[in-house]
Amino acid sequence: MTSLRQFISVIMLALILPVTASSQVNHKLRVLILTDIEADPDDSQSMIRFLTYSNQWDIEGLIATTSIHQKTRVAPETIHEILNIYKKVQPNLLKHEPGYPSYEYLNQKVKKGLPVYGMEGVGKNHDSEGSEWIIKTLEKNDQRPVWICAWGGTNCLAQALWKIKQTKTAGEARALYKKIRVYTISDQDDSGPWTRKTFPDLFFICSPGYTYGQATWLGMSFSSPGSDTQVVSNEWLAKNIQQGHGPLGAAYPDVAYGMEGDTPSFLGLISNGLNDPEHPNYGGWGGRYEFYTPPLSKAPDPFARPNWPVTEQETRPLWANAEDSVYSATDKKGYKSIQATVWRWRQEFQNDFAARIAWTTKSYAATNHPPVPALAHADHFTVKSGQLFHLNAKGTYDPDGDSLSYLWFQYPEAGTYKGLVSFKPYSSNLYDLPVTAPLVTATQTIHFILKVTDKGTPALTRYKRVIVTVLP
Repeated sequence: MTSLRQFISVIMLALILPVTASSQVNHKLRVLILTDIEADPDDSQSMIRFLTYSNQWDIEGLIATTSIHQKTRVAPETIHEILNIYKKVQPNLLKHEPGYPSYEYLNQKVKKGLPVYGMEGVGKNHDSEGSEWIIKTLEKNDQRPVWICAWGGTNCLAQALWKIKQTKTAGEARALYKKIRVYTISDQDDSGPWTRKTFPDLFFICSPGYTYGQATWLGMSFSSPGSDTQVVSNEWLAKNIQQGHGPLGAAYPDVAYGMEGDTPSFLGLISNGLNDPEHPNYGGWGGRYEFYTPPLSKAPDPFARPNWPVTEQETRPLWANAEDSVYSATDKKGYKSIQATVWRWRQEFQNDFAARIAWTTKSYAATNHPPVPALAHADHFTVKSGQLFHLNAKGTYDPDGDSLSYLWFQYPEAGTYKGLVSFKPYSSNLYDLPVTAPLVTATQTIHFILKVTDKGTPALTRYKRVIVTVLP
């Protein structure tokens, strides 16, 4: 039986790899990381997870920065140390999926900002290796957006924007600004608020202000009512990541404050069928955000930082905190919170990371790989009120030959129709699900999510999003 499975796995890999590789050439996202690595072990944790997905993106930069937690030091040497470990496992990762960049390629992407805090590093004579690299990246003859994931302070980005404004024509500058997509893990210096105010058209995702307590990213690992804390526990990490999983897993540091608080900045960039980076309001592994001008929070916050200078009201709309209503399988209750937009996917993204760590040392046949969902219809279509239609996952398969479980659910916050669509009398785990469109008085959109989970170890999940427009 084992030899048959290995034979099937080899054949399936040979069939799917060329297709995957060719599709990635046209659809890879450009990603650049700003990290205050060494301020907290969680940046190293996030870097390790990030590298296990590095085949999904064109990585443009790994820039060491400061933050409120590390004001006078940058630590590019730690990035180099982690890359040296990645070098050992990269050949094995290529046995599972194509496109993992070489150590040499990534190593030359490591840069550093100035070892100064926030706006002290912005303005005349404050150019750095990091800020110049950001400008060079934006100036490439490549119209794809650059996703800038800020795990710490953003003064490197702010300096790049300042210099662009000073040295380019207005038209040239606008063309570069248009490429930028920023996701900051809260504000970790005073340059983030300055950037939003000074460049009001910049695409910006953030839980803004001086507080961490009202932040979406806490859903990554912090204990929230209804969340699954077992899969982010020290015990789970030791068993599934750190111990017995090769040098990259062994390098994953113990949790000091919270596990991987920075990781949501790139979780939503993973190609899993659910994430849609250009639409933060659709929701995904990195959370869900809506476009509005957030008020200045005055709520008590156990995470509040003393003497934090950013207390101003936002001056323009940005992609900021939004709530999801989620039924928790942990305690069989419903919850509504901004953190739920992340923790609702916790089991899935943790299992996915565990599988990729296993890829660093094991053969293709000895590990699990995610299923490949398919649809028998378009992922956008239009129906009329009261019309019967089908959601059909025909063609879905698993590259390892594993049995699959199907689940269809509505994501009401992602669509304009806020009512709940009943699937009765049918079960939501049918691969072919009949649905009756609700009665509407104005055109509405409804987001349905297909969740496909295999029965391998660990169980892996992929999705398809179907957006149905309902006409009166």
